[in-house]
Amino acid sequence: MENIMVEDVVVEPMTEEFILWRCLHGGPLSRDTIDQWSSGDKMQWTRYRDRNTALLVKLTRTYGACAILARDGDRIVGHLRFYPKSVCCKEGAGGLCLQQDFPAGPVEDFSDSDFLKPAQIEDRTLVVHCLMTGSPQQKENPYQRKGIGTRMVNALIEWAKVNGWERIEADSFEDLPIIYDITGSAGHTFWEKMGFRLVDRHPHPDLQDRSRFGEFIKTLEEQAKSIGIPPERATDRLVMRLDLT
Repeated sequence: MENIMVEDVVVEPMTEEFILWRCLHGGPLSRDTIDQWSSGDKMQWTRYRDRNTALLVKLTRTYGACAILARDGDRIVGHLRFYPKSVCCKEGAGGLCLQQDFPAGPVEDFSDSDFLKPAQIEDRTLVVHCLMTGSPQQKENPYQRKGIGTRMVNALIEWAKVNGWERIEADSFEDLPIIYDITGSAGHTFWEKMGFRLVDRHPHPDLQDRSRFGEFIKTLEEQAKSIGIPPERATDRLVMRLDLT
């Protein structure tokens, strides 16, 4: 396993100097690697790059930032993406996943939308879209469970306070290994330790489709049952909130 010096990892808001337009599922990314992919890869990377870069640049210019990055040297090894709730609720936003098409991701021309300026927003809530350290889908992930996620959340909290936001919301799940291992989410205990509280709980709309997510749902239910959680709660979305005022 790769040896890392956690104290050397820098956590800071993303700027236009380097736009992380895709996620870390394949491992850390740098200026030299972010535009590289296998010729046999079926992902439509060029189209996603164009769509996502335009959107992330506009969000950064409008709100000052839309992600917190963790950097080890020249490599991005963690990211926390966040958006104003007003943006998440706009028509065409979809689920804002940067590596999927609408409705999981934004429509192609979402960056052409009119985004409210900070002073025009009444509901001053930021929504955490995903939180990822290292690559949760790789066999070895030397950056996970090293406190980097905590540092990114703390950086977001400080950034939000300085920029006049009143609360932060994050989706979470029951504390099941698969949530941490392969998704960009975290269990509710992580958010509780960061000072967030549970404000809503309901079946996750995307996890009711067994024809699409059958194996994932099955694993969630098995892991829940193994630690005494009713299986039907394994696919719940738990909305966590931190009030900043």
